[in-house]
Amino acid sequence: MRKPIHGSGFHPIHAALIALAGAALFAAAEAGAQGYGFAVPGSYGLKIYKTEYSLYPFVQVYLRTFDAQMQPLVNLNEMNVGLMVRGRPYDPMKRQYGIQSIRQREEATRTVIVIDASKSMALTPFEDALKAAIRFIDSKRPQDEVAVLSIRDTKVGYDLVSEFERDPRALVRRIADIKADGMKTRIYDSIAAAMQMCGMSAQGSVRSSDYVVSCSILVMSDGRDEGSSLSRDELMGRISSLTIPVPIYSLAYSRVDPSHFKNLEALSKNSFGVYYNVGETTEQMQRIVEHVQNILQSDYVVTFRSYIEPDGERYNVKIGVEYPSGSGKYVYDDTFFEAIQPPPVPKVEAALRAFNQRIRRLPGDEMPYTKMPDWQDPESPASGISPVVMPAQ
Repeated sequence: MRKPIHGSGFHPIHAALIALAGAALFAAAEAGAQGYGFAVPGSYGLKIYKTEYSLYPFVQVYLRTFDAQMQPLVNLNEMNVGLMVRGRPYDPMKRQYGIQSIRQREEATRTVIVIDASKSMALTPFEDALKAAIRFIDSKRPQDEVAVLSIRDTKVGYDLVSEFERDPRALVRRIADIKADGMKTRIYDSIAAAMQMCGMSAQGSVRSSDYVVSCSILVMSDGRDEGSSLSRDELMGRISSLTIPVPIYSLAYSRVDPSHFKNLEALSKNSFGVYYNVGETTEQMQRIVEHVQNILQSDYVVTFRSYIEPDGERYNVKIGVEYPSGSGKYVYDDTFFEAIQPPPVPKVEAALRAFNQRIRRLPGDEMPYTKMPDWQDPESPASGISPVVMPAQ
């Protein structure tokens, strides 16, 4: 049985520290409102990928974190994560939200592997790329899905080797049939096709095991493009305009000409992905794809109970992270949810009951927000603010 978001051992002192951290987090967030959602040199960042509110009033926000080396932040908990809904911070002591890693959860991720199958990649580099693709598949979780494209001399510039598939054996069989015999490399068209496949990913289900929370692209190539209908600038524009990010993880390798690696580097950096300069040492590709899998499985989900009555309207959510705890360094990102009433479907009602056991509604008219300090409350004598008296008409 899955553990509750907040265990029974939630110590009052621990809760008080969380409340202080949360208050400081959002104070800093309001003061520094630029550059959030991505890492700057020597810093770290977070990016919200998906917000699920089909089981309202329970809302789940999926996010990816990364340090200055684009590696995921580890061991996040309520001590360094704060939540704000419609401008009001949640009080962690009231246990109305929590954070979990998706690594041990049932939600799935999707990845499109794009393999350069041109003749310039033939022999050892190509064999190492296929081994790396197989290693990536071997290290995925059972529910995660992988699709494969090979860059070939076809009308569209690529072959669809496999649609999204969970079965690793089926994927390995299909990858083994790829041949490095292409004369041209339409890499931009192939990556655009991979982005389109990600855009068609499954949108959700009552069953978390059917729910795809992210889709990424893994490219193994020398970065040289020949004859794509899209230019690099056009592809970069598509990446920038995506509502939901699709990170591109690029493994740039060549024993002939590394001058085109910069194309892959630009695409990865523009998409919140990671660029790996493999060069001629293609034997390290298997280790690199394990790092990529670790990134994909290190996403987090923040789950909270909303106290806004269903009205069909959109409401802003802000999530902030202080890392490490007590460091005074904060980043944040925002999203929204719609306050909607779920349909009276048995599976939905069962899921709502399960959530209700984990995050019980506060008694009476109590709200989940942090209490406003007396010096901020205009109705409190401690604020020193005199009430405004309107003149009689």
